[in-house]
Amino acid sequence: MSSVNGRGEGGTEGAPPEQLALIREGVRQARAPKAKPRTWRGAALAKELPVARVLVDKGVLHLDRYFDYAVPEELDADAQPGVRVRVRFGAGRHRVRDGRREGGGLIDGFLVERLAESDYSGPLAALAQVVSPEPVLGPELLGLARAVADRYAGSLADVLQLALPPRSARAEGKPSPPPLPPPGVPAVGSWVRYGRGAAFLESLAAGGAPRAVWNALPGPGWAEELARAVAATLASGRGALVVVPDGRAVSRVDAALTSLLGEGRHAVLTAEAGPEKRYREWLAVRRGSVRAVVGTRAAMFAPVRDLGLVAIWDDGDDSHSEPHAPQPHAREVLLLRAAHDKCAFLLGSWGCTVEAAQLVESGWALPLIADREQVREAAPLVRTVGDGDLARDEAARAARLPTMAWQVVREGLRHGPVLVQVPRRGYVPRMACAQCRAPARCRHCAGPLEAPDAGVPRCTWCGRDEAAWHCPECGGFRLRAQVVGARRTAEELGRAFPAVPVRTSGREQVLDTVPGAPALVVSTPGAEPVAEGGYAAALLLDGWAMLSRPDLRAGEDALRRWIGAASLVRGQGAGGTVVVVAEPTLRPVQALVRWDPVGHAVRELAERAELGFPPVSRMAAVSGTAEAVGGFLAVVELPGDAEVLGPVPLPVTDAGRPRRVGAPPPGEQWERALVRVPPGSGAALAAALKAAQAARMARGGSEPVRIRIDPPDIG
Repeated sequence: MSSVNGRGEGGTEGAPPEQLALIREGVRQARAPKAKPRTWRGAALAKELPVARVLVDKGVLHLDRYFDYAVPEELDADAQPGVRVRVRFGAGRHRVRDGRREGGGLIDGFLVERLAESDYSGPLAALAQVVSPEPVLGPELLGLARAVADRYAGSLADVLQLALPPRSARAEGKPSPPPLPPPGVPAVGSWVRYGRGAAFLESLAAGGAPRAVWNALPGPGWAEELARAVAATLASGRGALVVVPDGRAVSRVDAALTSLLGEGRHAVLTAEAGPEKRYREWLAVRRGSVRAVVGTRAAMFAPVRDLGLVAIWDDGDDSHSEPHAPQPHAREVLLLRAAHDKCAFLLGSWGCTVEAAQLVESGWALPLIADREQVREAAPLVRTVGDGDLARDEAARAARLPTMAWQVVREGLRHGPVLVQVPRRGYVPRMACAQCRAPARCRHCAGPLEAPDAGVPRCTWCGRDEAAWHCPECGGFRLRAQVVGARRTAEELGRAFPAVPVRTSGREQVLDTVPGAPALVVSTPGAEPVAEGGYAAALLLDGWAMLSRPDLRAGEDALRRWIGAASLVRGQGAGGTVVVVAEPTLRPVQALVRWDPVGHAVRELAERAELGFPPVSRMAAVSGTAEAVGGFLAVVELPGDAEVLGPVPLPVTDAGRPRRVGAPPPGEQWERALVRVPPGSGAALAAALKAAQAARMARGGSEPVRIRIDPPDIG
């Protein structure tokens, strides 16, 4: 290194001393290049169990199997089941030297098991390297990953990409703290508000495995109640896992667990923690130092030892659905863990999904609900404003809000903050005639108009400007926002209440909490901050926009979002009031007024069972170009009771617009077919689709075909 520096100094005569100092410092700090993994040509093999069965990190279906490699003697001690390894993959069968297969590219993998001999008759390549002696893939996690891959017609390698965090050598080099003794049995606390709440906690503390669907009462107490369920499980000497939708919910459960149990008894697994910290927390769980985990979607695979409880909060939230292949849902993964580990299961939410209702209707889980007196005490008063009210309300036709809403806002601001939920983000409202409310459409293609940044109306389909628009129904020339975004609503409310601060929470900035002082808080669904002491009132605007979405789950999702916002409002006894702008005769609106999400879910489940819709039936979506989808459906061997719906064209994704998960590439016309099977045939459907896709990929199919089991959005 000194000779190199000498040549460098001679070639930089007259250079500033600071530059030379920087060069020398950079050379000193430069890491020596890592040696390439050896080929182990002619090396002696391990005397015992000389064959390693390896899962290579190739997420393609036709390679979804194990491959055998020889274990060199020098790697015998470190090459243990569960460790990360590197192997050479892709060498031809005839590239053999000294009895060892050679060639191929280096690829990561996991050593699954050691064997005395291989069932492969040809020569074996040797393990190239043991990346780390830390065993990260245990048999329990491997079995869970295989079950998830089979259920969702995916590859085991893809599931492990989701289950195992990236390695951090620095984190591996630090020892995890010693495990703490089990805590004492916690008090029942606010679980007494539920009919079987105390019995549920007692069963967890006694080592039982109860399964429950929990319809939580409104208010912030759900985090503490989850923490008590975790504490009761830890008191029995077992572990617990809690999965919540986002980082804000993680923070609340984290704070509740810390307050109840103290520091060092649980780990937090979120992507926001950073790779090193997340891997360090994950290792503490894997090594048994920590028995409780709370985290977001990726935590559903956390390797908790002696698992006694899996819990999920708000299973209807879109964040629980993994966007990466094979796109599992956290609820279904935790159901698999509860079945495989024979542990307790808790599904909690303010609302109730159809899948949760099905668990209760089938008898697999018991309901944890409060009596109606408790519900009436905790829930706010809900009032509705329908189309008839708007037609008779002169103020509603000329302004943003109906008269009732203005009155509720004015009264609520006297006592605290007021929440305003708007079902659209940003500043791109859809437009309508200000006189007759007819939707404003493009004269060229009949596409809907929008006004970006309050500018000239523009068609959202063809992109043409409509500066000279007029209404074909009444001849009017004035436009108004049909669904106004959060920023636009904040501006209008700010002008109406100039002395009151207005805060927004949405895509650009999501607030966690707001003070209890009078203020207007405008939020998109799911981004509502928690107010100190609860909101005095809430407005749920443009309810028809959420209910009219072309989606099977539109009503269920609208009710879930409404109840999520209304649960942040003070109870009726404390003056809390919620106004929903939607037709009061609709079923989700009636369920909100009665505060009966369970009844709504049960009725939805009955109708879906009659029509053969999910979750009663199992369904898969097959999408791609028309030729690719047609060719795939022609060769796949579906179960005899399968029904193919479609294919039908998918909307074309415009260039430059956000692309949804599974959507076709911009500008391409794809089609989608739905395959439906009755209960009991879901595993056969997934196996048939996986086999056909693997055969197609092995043949080198050029056009992609995407498969998704149980798609959340089927139209």
